Amino acid sequence: MAQDKSVTLAAVAGAHGVTGEVRLKLFGEGVAALKRYRAFNDSSLTLKKLKDDGKGGAIARFEEVTDRTAAEKLRGTVLTVPREAMPDLAEGEYYHADLIGLAAVSDEGAVLGTVIAVENFGAGDVLEIERAEPDEKGRVQRFMVPMTEAAVPSWDAEKLVVNAAFAEQ
Repeated sequence: MAQDKSVTLAAVAGAHGVTGEVRLKLFGEGVAALKRYRAFNDSSLTLKKLKDDGKGGAIARFEEVTDRTAAEKLRGTVLTVPREAMPDLAEGEYYHADLIGLAAVSDEGAVLGTVIAVENFGAGDVLEIERAEPDEKGRVQRFMVPMTEAAVPSWDAEKLVVNAAFAEQ
């Protein structure tokens, strides 16, 4: 897999209190997953304290942020770590960052396009694929495929194979 990618683990939702703490929206597997890391955003933010907020998010304090004004300026900032810092995965597991940008091909060999997003609306991951070619009117076309074994029988560092029955025409 491409190891030069950054993986987004959380985003700053806003300031919390007056001493520089921030509220975080978590994208990973909770506070425990975030606690594995001390530095974020190419070491520009150093985690000093982290606690669960009891609502599915977290409250964090960074060494570089010492007051509410500085904390408010971080609103919307995503917290990233290098892909190579992430734990190894078991067979069949994946990080969204590893799928985004992959070429998508059908199991019949047709070039479909590129994976541009991985969404989860509650029932599992869904891949958004941008078609390689625009339609007859020149519009960019996209389609979505569930990230299931039936729809995506295989993937590797180079390509993602989509069952032709799931590749909308």
